[in-house]
Amino acid sequence: MSPQGILHDEIKQTRPFRSLTQEAVLGLFRTADILRRSFAQLMEEHGLTLQQYNVLRILRGAGERGLPTLTIAERMVERTPGITRLVDRLLRKELVERERPPGDRRQVVCRITPRGLALLAELDGPVGDLDDRCLAMLDEDEHKTLIDILDRVRQA
Repeated sequence: MSPQGILHDEIKQTRPFRSLTQEAVLGLFRTADILRRSFAQLMEEHGLTLQQYNVLRILRGAGERGLPTLTIAERMVERTPGITRLVDRLLRKELVERERPPGDRRQVVCRITPRGLALLAELDGPVGDLDDRCLAMLDEDEHKTLIDILDRVRQA
């Protein structure tokens, strides 16, 4: 490892980082990419993208009443402008259903189907295992510290 640190070596940087802030931001980007790829691979094995999985989890949490499409978009971990296309793909896979309530024909309410619930149930164990493996090197106090730091960065 070089005196500049692990990230410096990983990305084969030839000069020092401009600042500790730059190194921290690039470290967050690099770490997020590694985690995202791990989870994307797991989802791909089950015929989903990460965003589709996120929609299914949101709808499972909403229960039988479902949620309007725009509310789903607001709750996404990774925001996407194409929520309608995303829901369309899940509809074709018969993992969600949607309807226009009689009281407000402008609104579209989406619900997870039994097939979608079954797929999520199948994924719960592997996702939990991957969650644990991704941060296994941290103890409980470090998990709490990481959560606190990430919360503060997002709120700023």
